Formats: sequence, structure tokens, C-alpha cells
Amino acid sequence: MQEETSTVDEGISFKNRIDLSELKEGVSLIKEEIGKVIVGQKGMIDMLVASILANGHSLIEGVPGVAKTVSAKLLAKSLNVGFSRIQFTPDLMPSDILGTSIFDMKTSEFEFKKGPIFSNMILIDEINRAPAKTQAALFEVMEERQITIDGTRYEMDLPFIVLATQNPIEQEGTYRLPEAQLDRFLFKIDVDYPNLEEEIEIINREQALQGKLKTNNVKAYLTGEQVSKFQDLVSQIFIETHLVKYIADIIVNTRNNPFLYLGASPRASIAILKSSKAFAAMNGRDFVTPEDIKQAAIPVLQHRVIVTPEREMEGLTSKQIIKQIIEAVEIPR
Repeated sequence: MQEETSTVDEGISFKNRIDLSELKEGVSLIKEEIGKVIVGQKGMIDMLVASILANGHSLIEGVPGVAKTVSAKLLAKSLNVGFSRIQFTPDLMPSDILGTSIFDMKTSEFEFKKGPIFSNMILIDEINRAPAKTQAALFEVMEERQITIDGTRYEMDLPFIVLATQNPIEQEGTYRLPEAQLDRFLFKIDVDYPNLEEEIEIINREQALQGKLKTNNVKAYLTGEQVSKFQDLVSQIFIETHLVKYIADIIVNTRNNPFLYLGASPRASIAILKSSKAFAAMNGRDFVTPEDIKQAAIPVLQHRVIVTPEREMEGLTSKQIIKQIIEAVEIPR
């Protein structure tokens, strides 16, 4: 592959073994398109892009009105791929998502009608509003990119990414996601309120629209083939042996931490590996640094561990405990 010259923060020049120029340009274009509508939220946008590069799903959590759904729709619109939105409700059935077999009177045979899950990018709005039976319908498709109906296996077209939103405040009419479901999300992304300057900018932009749709000027730049190519490039990013041990040390510490009732599984180790490679590629590097691992650790781990009831009553959160673990684990040199 063509070599690409890049520069690290210390000003030391090096040559990449993997040509990441097209990937960097594609990521920059996507961020630029989303930035036409979304004010701030740089951390959320970075993690959404990283989840696509790492071929993982994301759970976006925040109070109503902080652009969770809009951000996911804009990300889909900036990519020239199939998009499907599913609004989860308490009466939604698994067949409403996956599809169902319908009897054809002409052929006297059952014909499978595909559901909205058959697309490239799936936005599941308010995922915690559907009961456990409907949530469980996503287990196979999120993990294996396939579904099995009436003994027949149907594979998803790649790339296949699920973006789900949920509101952490409202409890009435919601169903808590089980740990097995949460574990299938690469990231849990917390979306906070904008600051004062961002709030003013949001109001000014809305005023300037004068009734026009926010998404009118957003263009699609990357095709599904390009996204798949970038995912392959990210998988080739190099990671040193001592950094693999660094990831393992963080994971093992979650299992031994007295403040955590449930630690992280090996799936979490793999998730940190994949997402740290994505962050490295986004920064133009073909190798992983400890900073990439730190950046990936909290969104990867915060929904995979469970705080002990005593510490939870004290107001301690999984994010705070993970930060403590990261600070306690020695960074390899």
C-alpha cells in the first residue's frame, strides 16, 4: 500500500504502513456534514464515527431534545447506504422488526416479507420502550449480522450498524435493557446539555432556517463499499504487545474491583481493541497509543459493568469507577 507521512503530537515525523489518507478525508467530510446541523457534541460525533469504523453498534443515551435521533439520522444521511428507522413501542412485535412469512394464494406457498431490519444503518428510537420479547429479537442480528426465521437463515447486507437511543430519565412505559442486550453495543454514548454559547448558536441557527428542513444541505459522501474498505483498514491497525496487556489489565481490574458487582467480559476487551484502532485511524495513525485505549475505555465499559447496590446508593456511577480504574492501572512505556 502507498505510504502516508503523518505527524504525532510531539512533532516527530513517521510514515504509515497503511494509507489512511482516504479514510481521514472521509471522516472529515462526515463530521463537516453533521456539523452543518449539530452544534457542539464533538465527543458524541467522534464516537459515532468510530463505532462505524470499528463495525460496532452504539447506544445513545440522553434526555429528550439533545439531538440524539437527529444525530443518528444525519450520520446515516452523510453515508450513501440503506437507512431504516424503527420506533420502538410497547406493542411492537418481533415480526414487526424482522419480517414474517405470508401465505401466497397464487403459489400456495409461504413467502418471507423482510422487515425494516434489512438495511445498512438501523436507527432504533427509544429502544427501552419495547418489551423484552421484542428486544430479544435483536440479539442474533446485532451479534451475527443474520436472522433465522422458520429455520431459514437470512444474512444482512454489509455494512450493518445499529444506532439506538434511549431516555434515562423517563421510567413509565419503559423496559430496562438486559445485560445481554447492552453487551452487544460497542459504545454507550452519553449526550449532555449544550453550554451557553452552544445554546445561543442553536437558537440562532433555528432562526436562520425560517421553516426550512435542517437536513436539506446535508450530502452523502461515502458509499457502503468505502465504509467496508475503511473497516478493513481499521482492523489492520497495529497494536504493541504491551498495549494488549494494558487493555487486559483494565478489564481484569473491573472484575476485581470491590465497587463493582459485575466486571467486564472478554467481549469488552475485544471492543476496546477495535475501538482504539478506530480512534487511531481517525487521528491518522496506523498504530494504537495508550491515549486511544483511554478514550475507548469509558464508552465501551460503562454499560457492561454493574455497580454494587451499596455504592449505587451512595451515588457512585460506573463511569466514575472506570475512571478510577484507568488512573490506577499503570500506563506501559
